[in-house]
Amino acid sequence: MGWHWCGVFALRSRPELPGSRNSVIFESTRLERNKHCSQSAELNAREGTWKPRKRVSFSVISIQAKVGYHGLYLGTDEETLISILTERTNAQRQLIVQAYQAAYGKELKDDLKGDLSGHFKELMVALVTPPAMFDAKQLKKSMKGVGTSEHALIEILTTRTSRQMKEISQAYYTVYKKSLGDDISSETSGDFRKALLTLADGRRDESLKVDEQLAKKDAQILYNAGENRWGTDEDKFTEILCLRSFPQLKLTFDEYRNISQKDIEDSIKGELSGHFEDLLLAIVRCVRSMPAFLAERLHQALKGVGTDEFTLNRIMVSRSEIDLLDIRAEFKKHYGYSLYSAIKSDTSGNYGITLLKICGRDD
Repeated sequence: MGWHWCGVFALRSRPELPGSRNSVIFESTRLERNKHCSQSAELNAREGTWKPRKRVSFSVISIQAKVGYHGLYLGTDEETLISILTERTNAQRQLIVQAYQAAYGKELKDDLKGDLSGHFKELMVALVTPPAMFDAKQLKKSMKGVGTSEHALIEILTTRTSRQMKEISQAYYTVYKKSLGDDISSETSGDFRKALLTLADGRRDESLKVDEQLAKKDAQILYNAGENRWGTDEDKFTEILCLRSFPQLKLTFDEYRNISQKDIEDSIKGELSGHFEDLLLAIVRCVRSMPAFLAERLHQALKGVGTDEFTLNRIMVSRSEIDLLDIRAEFKKHYGYSLYSAIKSDTSGNYGITLLKICGRDD
C-alpha cells in the first residue's frame, strides 16, 4: 500500500478487495489523481463546508459502503452511508463510486435508488453524482413535464462559470442525446429565451481585470437602451449582463448610477417584466453577492408551508465545496437566524440529518 501525495490530501493505493481486481481500482485512482491534484489548492481556498480528507482509502470505504448496504433483506445501514458520503468531497466520492463498481459490478447510485426512498434517496444520489451531471439533470428536471421551473433555470445558469456551463452542456448531451440549447429553446420564449441561451453558451468573460472606459461605455448603452428612450432595447441588456465578467459588471453598475442617478435594479424593474426581468435581477444580485443571492433562494425554499426540496438539495449539494460558509453567513445576517436551525426545523429523519451534515454546524 503506498501513499500518493496531492497538495493538501493524499490518495492511497488500495488493499486487496475480495472478489475484485486490484488493477481496476488502482488504475481508476491513478487516472483521477492528476486531475484532483490540480484542483486541490483551489478547493482548499474556497469557503465551502467540505474539505478533502488528508488520508482516505477509497477502496476500503467502498467496502464499508457495501457492508453498510445489506439491501432489502437485512435493511440498509443509513448511518454508515450518511457518514461515508457526507465526509468526503465530490472528487473523493467519485473514486468511491469507481471502487464500488469495480468491486461489486454494480453502480452505487442504483443501489441507493433501490434501497432508499423519498427526498433522502434524491439527496444521497445527488452526492454521488459528478457536479456537471448533477446540474444537467437538474436542468432537465426543471424543463420536463407540464410547466417549466424558470427560477431553477435562472439560478443554475446565473451562478455557474463559463467553464462549468460548457461541462454541463456536454453532460446534458451525453445523457439526453439532445443539446441543452434545444431544450431551452423549446421550453422558453422571447427575450428570456435569448438570455438563457447566451448564458448556456458559456461565453461570459471570466477575467478579473476591469476596464473603466468599457464600464462607462456599457453604462451609457444601458441607459440609452432603457431609461433614456421610449421603449426598451432588451438585446443590449442581454449582451452586456450575460457576457461581461462579474467584476466588470460591478464597475458598470456604479457608472450607471452616476449617469442615471438610479440603481440598475430599479431601472430593470421599471423597464422590463416577467422572467426576463427575474433573470437580469438575478445576475445583478449575483454580481453584488452570489452568497446573498443563494441565501435568499434557500430562505424562499424553507419559509412558509412546505419545503422546496428541489431547490434545497441543489444548493446544499452544489455549493458545499464552493461558498456554503459564505451563504450561511449571509443567511444569518439577512434573516436573523441560522441556516442550520432553519433546516433542522423544516426537515426530519435521515434526510434532515444528511442536510445538517452538509451544512456543517449552527452559526
